[in-house]
Amino acid sequence: MQYHLTACSGGRVCLGRAQLRRPRGRLPGMDIRDLPGPVHQTLARVNARHPWNHNEHFHGWILRNLPARRGAAVDIGCGKGVLAGKLATRFAHVTGIDRNAGMAAAASARLRDLPQVSIQRRDFADFASAAADGEADLITMVAVLHHLDLHGALARIPRLVAPGGRLLVVGLGRPDSLADLAFDVVSGAANPVMGMIKHPRAVRPPERAVDTQPAVPVMDPATTFAEIAKAARTELPGSTARRRLFFRYTLLWERPR
Repeated sequence: MQYHLTACSGGRVCLGRAQLRRPRGRLPGMDIRDLPGPVHQTLARVNARHPWNHNEHFHGWILRNLPARRGAAVDIGCGKGVLAGKLATRFAHVTGIDRNAGMAAAASARLRDLPQVSIQRRDFADFASAAADGEADLITMVAVLHHLDLHGALARIPRLVAPGGRLLVVGLGRPDSLADLAFDVVSGAANPVMGMIKHPRAVRPPERAVDTQPAVPVMDPATTFAEIAKAARTELPGSTARRRLFFRYTLLWERPR
């Protein structure tokens, strides 16, 4: 199950029933969106009044798992440059790439005053082909891997990462098991609670500012968490993939020294 996110007041993200799409899972009748309508309506109303950004929530996990050497970082699918800006305080140089023109322009505008950051509009495959071996101490992907060819993208990582460097992925998977369902159910219940913690002052409709930033491209994940974890074990031996609350998983791989 995937919650689709749209921009709300203050650049945050709302979560509501109108933004949901049903993926083609293999658990018919076992989707938390099959709960009675009033439950959905209540959750959607609370989520809309206490919006928060699910992807940015996991930036903390990334910052807690940085490699020891911090020369160069590459943020794949950098979006509007929020994570790249955070990495710029910890790395000598940060490169953000995004194949979407609107995202690359927004990131460039956000980070134009940071000389250690460069933003490129290009596809990951093109970037990987042109990059030098072992160029990056860190590669990050947040809600990006499901936009790419899974095995192809992961197979390119070992050449790009320096010895001792890391790949850190925050991703989305298609639900396909009881374990996926359990995490989705708990996430659906915990989402409004987290929203009230992160955004305690309720947003009312007249207060919601119009977001003039370009819309972030969204796509339903086609691969399941199990398939992603298996691909990671194949392409990145020693990697660790874990389901997380709030409809995400994390993947960590460190290139041996």
